[in-house]
Amino acid sequence: MKTAYLFPGQGAQLVGMGAEIARTFPVAAEIFQRANDILAFDLAKLCFEGPAEELNTTTFSQPAIFATSAAILEVLRTAPATKHLQPDVTAGLSLGEYTALYAAGLLTFEDALTLVYKRGRAMQAAAEHTDGAMVSVMGLDDEKIARLCAEARQGELLEPVNFNCPGQVVLSGAKAPCRRAEELAEKYDAIKAMPLAVAGAFHTEMMATAAQSLEKALAGVRIVGPDGVKTISNINGDYYDSSQAIAEGLTKQLTSPILWQKCMERLLADGVEDFYEIGPGRVLTGLMRRIKRKAKVINLSTAEAINQLLQERHFEIRDTQYGTSSTKVREDMKCQKKDSQ
Repeated sequence: MKTAYLFPGQGAQLVGMGAEIARTFPVAAEIFQRANDILAFDLAKLCFEGPAEELNTTTFSQPAIFATSAAILEVLRTAPATKHLQPDVTAGLSLGEYTALYAAGLLTFEDALTLVYKRGRAMQAAAEHTDGAMVSVMGLDDEKIARLCAEARQGELLEPVNFNCPGQVVLSGAKAPCRRAEELAEKYDAIKAMPLAVAGAFHTEMMATAAQSLEKALAGVRIVGPDGVKTISNINGDYYDSSQAIAEGLTKQLTSPILWQKCMERLLADGVEDFYEIGPGRVLTGLMRRIKRKAKVINLSTAEAINQLLQERHFEIRDTQYGTSSTKVREDMKCQKKDSQ
């Protein structure tokens, strides 16, 4: 049975993320403190207390999401019940790919966090010098998306850039064609079309200057070649096979579509059965359920969810060591919890 760790991208942030986890698990608090020390500002306070206006900027949301995901990962790595739970593969949505590479041991914590912070600043700067937007469209197949873009484009930049799950595609480009696409979506029988609260046209040529900045930053970082845990690339749905491919993939990612559905379908085809979403929010859990309704996805975005997993793993280990006696204890606990509700 194969296991995958999934890590969310920008948009998963919310004020308060990681706060309860840091209070509950000292190792998580230590990760936030390390992030504060590396970045030389109080990232933990921004995650825990906001303000939302600052947390939601591209500059700060990216390191904030990375740090929160890394804090949860550290709990899994160090807790006795889960320290032997190793992923066969890691994957991350856009920004989350950096956390995936860190989880696979291909980037150090300091390098990954520093890269993510530089990435966020570069994308924010590129957005401020262009006139871009993004819009999410629900309920259309790829053929209708192509026709919608062709009609709305009118000579300006507009491309489908996030293929998240069946019937959910994000368009990105200049503001005017994005508005036209939103208005025209009903004509093509879309269920819903809505603008995204982002700074600019991510994953298009409008991020070219950000990609150049990131390429320079990546050149100064040591990336370990894949060996053991695999990491799948957003831009092609294939596994990274070299440190050079990772650097190139992370650079191209800023100006290329994100093929999340293809990535998840590849993991399913390769026999992955257990998926863990590690980070704030439930976006990837929802997407996976739309890709494969009966997929086993465990969301670990809260201290309660993490504690539940630790408890279940503890009993599974006892079952293996001592037989079925601990299974009976676990069932009794479930009955007691049900009776108390």
